[in-house]
Order: sequence, then structure tokens, then C-alpha cells
Amino acid sequence: MSTTEERESNKPNKGANPLLLIAGLFVLGIALALLLFGGRIFDDNASVKDGGDFDQIPSLSGVNREGVPLPVSGAPLNVGDKAHDFNLADPAGNMIALSDFTGKPVIVNFWATWCPPCRQEMPAFQRIYDTYTDDELVVLAVNEAETPETVTAFFYDEMEFSFTPLMDEEAAVGTAYGAVGLPATFFVDRNGEVTAVHRGGLTQSQIEAYLEGIIP
Repeated sequence: MSTTEERESNKPNKGANPLLLIAGLFVLGIALALLLFGGRIFDDNASVKDGGDFDQIPSLSGVNREGVPLPVSGAPLNVGDKAHDFNLADPAGNMIALSDFTGKPVIVNFWATWCPPCRQEMPAFQRIYDTYTDDELVVLAVNEAETPETVTAFFYDEMEFSFTPLMDEEAAVGTAYGAVGLPATFFVDRNGEVTAVHRGGLTQSQIEAYLEGIIP
């Protein structure tokens, strides 16, 4: 081999080194991210998939405006499940728990004032509530993440409803129930068992049909 050929063969490959450096830094970054955050992320996801305790997930923990914890845990509800108990304030700050109504048929409706189907179905819940008073029917309108002032203005001042609004200020109860879209309504019988789940707006006739499962 000539001297010129030897010099050419011994020249470093200048184009490959930057690529190798970038690839090495990328792999190192992934390794560091997994080391620092991977275990916590994977543990949280596993608790959801396995139907674990929702109190273990930081995004679902919360308190009401008076600092009272919202004790809700469990996987999203389906027909046949035992309804999760909860303890929420009404717009005036009075604490109300689902377990307060043990032995009574309960409709748990998740809603918000900015949700048009929620507003449209509300008068039907009032008519149903008035019709089935003798059957001790309870209607709990769980508001998602709005202020007591907003709920009071719509619920009492504008619409003059007489059933019970509750403040889910952290959306913890709605998340635990699986109310991922609004409105969502859960029908709970006198034994605390979910007999029907309806996602989307309801008419009065639909509500009455679902009531057959909680008011024989």
C-alpha cells in the first residue's frame, strides 16, 4: 500500500461520531427518565387497571372547600356493583353522604351548568322527584368542579329545583364512579346496588323505565 493510501485509510470517519454521540445521549436520557419516574408511573396505571384503591392516585384525592376529605375509592361502577359511598357538601356547605340514604332508592346524576344535555334533562328529574316522593326517592345532582355560587344561581334561582345538588369540587367522585362524560346517571336500589348506568341525556320516560329497577 502506498503512503497516500495509508493516510487515507487512517483518516477518522468524521460523519459517524456526532450521530453516535446523539444516540448515546438519547439512550442515557431514557434510562434516567425510567430510573426517576418509571416506577411511580407504572404503579399508578396498574392500580387503575386492577381496580385498585383510587385514593392511591394523587389526581383523584381532594377535599371540599372546608378542608374535609372526600373519601371515595374503587373502580368505575357497572350494573350489579355496590355504589361507592361519598361525602360531599351542598352549595350551603352541609355535608351529605350517599350512606345517609341507605334503604332508599337513589338517582346519582353527574352534571355541570356548561353542559347543554345536563340542563335539558334537569326538569325531568324534578318531575320524577315530585312524582315518587311517597316512594322516598332521592335525587342527588353531583356537580362537577363548579363553584357553589354558579350552582346556586342555576339550580335554585333560575330553575327553582327542590332536589339535592352536591359539590364535587375536585371531580373525585365523578372519576371514581366512571362518569367520564356528562351527563352520567347511576340508579341505586335500596340495598346500595347499581341497577342501571346511563351515559348521555335522559328523557322522563327513560328515567321512569330505569326506576323499575329501584322502585318495584
